[in-house]
Amino acid sequence: MIRSINGKTPKIHPSAFISEAAYVVGDVEIGEHSSVWPGAVVRGDTGKVVIGAYTALEDNCVVHSGIPGEGDTFIGDYCNIAHGAVIHCKSIGHNVMIGINATVLHGVEIGSYCLIGAHCLVGEDMKVPDYSFVVGVPGKIKSKVPKKLMFWLERVPKEYAGFGEMYKKEGL
Repeated sequence: MIRSINGKTPKIHPSAFISEAAYVVGDVEIGEHSSVWPGAVVRGDTGKVVIGAYTALEDNCVVHSGIPGEGDTFIGDYCNIAHGAVIHCKSIGHNVMIGINATVLHGVEIGSYCLIGAHCLVGEDMKVPDYSFVVGVPGKIKSKVPKKLMFWLERVPKEYAGFGEMYKKEGL
């Protein structure tokens, strides 16, 4: 479902896949070959939400713009926001994986090529440098992203673009 609010209508690239069971509202931009899956919510009602190209918002995740009057939310290209993740931050760089049920709070800035572990809680205003592997509650930088996990950052977003194309062809 795609809706306008306060005169703001989502701008969605024609190649993007938006599930009919997703909810996208307000000042939202979604880039080419990105996808928003069933149960996902993208709310651009308190600020703008910009989602880059080849980025997947998996089932039941929530992306909400920043604190009212204090900023927008930017998610880069080739990102994967996994099932049930909650995103309420300033920015996520390119080629980032946010793990299943992770929470990213207000003011957080995540660099590029980062992996945020499943169930991680990235605390308010944390700055995460490029190539960081963040895990735990509260989230802490454990190391650089291990080579064996880089496929999550490099391959998975392209696979989700393919899934989106398949769903669009099937009329789903």
